[in-house]
Amino acid sequence: MTYNVMVKVLIVDDSQLIRNVLTEIVSSHPKMEVIGVAVDPYDAREKIKKLKPDVLTLDIEMPRMDGLTFLKNLMRLKPMPVVMISTLTLDGAEKTLDALEIGAVDYVAKPRVSILKGFSEIEDVIRNKIYAAAHVKMNALITDGTNLSVNKGNSFRGLDESDNPCGNSEVMPAKNVLDGISVSKKPCSVIAIGSSTGGTEALKKVLQSLSVNMPPIVVVQHMPSSFTDSFAKRLNKASKLTVVEFSENNMPLKKGYVYIANGAEHFKLALINKQLIGLRDDGEPVNLHKPAVDVLFDSVAEYVGSPAIGILLTGMGSDGAKGLLRMKQGGALTIAQDKESCVVWGMPRVAVEMDAVQYELPLKEIGAFLEAVCLKI
Repeated sequence: MTYNVMVKVLIVDDSQLIRNVLTEIVSSHPKMEVIGVAVDPYDAREKIKKLKPDVLTLDIEMPRMDGLTFLKNLMRLKPMPVVMISTLTLDGAEKTLDALEIGAVDYVAKPRVSILKGFSEIEDVIRNKIYAAAHVKMNALITDGTNLSVNKGNSFRGLDESDNPCGNSEVMPAKNVLDGISVSKKPCSVIAIGSSTGGTEALKKVLQSLSVNMPPIVVVQHMPSSFTDSFAKRLNKASKLTVVEFSENNMPLKKGYVYIANGAEHFKLALINKQLIGLRDDGEPVNLHKPAVDVLFDSVAEYVGSPAIGILLTGMGSDGAKGLLRMKQGGALTIAQDKESCVVWGMPRVAVEMDAVQYELPLKEIGAFLEAVCLKI
């Protein structure tokens, strides 16, 4: 699909009000059309076969079959871009993170109060997420198979498994990350990472590959504040490093720790008595985001300089590109996830175009590169 082709959207939700609201929002985009609505996963199954949508919006809580069960079967049998419709509750956060692990591209958080008013305030966000989802690389989401652990005995009858273009593909061994690259070991005080769409799984893959003696790692992932604590706890279980949500102001940063920015505040670094600390900042959104990657990267450029590493992972938009350039200009080593492994090559693309990136690396090789630079291996 090219960006000039009309995007066909199927809306799956048991609430007629939400179906109507989403239909109106999506239809107002000049390059998207709602080709159908479905009241539950069984209805969606039939309409997927008949209407062949490019992207689905999918409610998590539905009768007859919940959205996560449907998503598991869909990703195994007929992978396609899905944007989840979730709540901002703790339970909603857990289920949304489950959905992203299974293979959903992104999510839209349901308003806490008035549906009409709440959705009207985020119309542009909804349209952008759905439109971007239609153009993601599904192979980057599901090719390794690690998020497709479903019982094949619970097949969702009616979807042809032969339609799956990437679920059964083999992963070819990657060329060694250091082949042909001259990497000088350098003192590293901190590693700063920014990510957005597709970033929850990308971050997990990077952190899983790192050993416990890494320098402090600070992260901005675009997500609501009600999600970041759950996200940090999931990463902590998956990694040898200690992963926490950054919540305590003036917190000294420790070796072997990963600090995830709270979704309600900017995350900045500073030096106090030669000790690197983290700061909470309740300032205005930057690049439409709070927390913003640029805010974090700018503080690293100002207070750390050369003994720092900056990384931009998959994400929509341009947040972090200018900050990464400032880090590079200050002597830091800068990395971007390469186009082929990105779910959305947005933030890294802008950074590359600005000449802010020294190394473009496949996602699965970033961890090995970091250890080669920071550790004595």
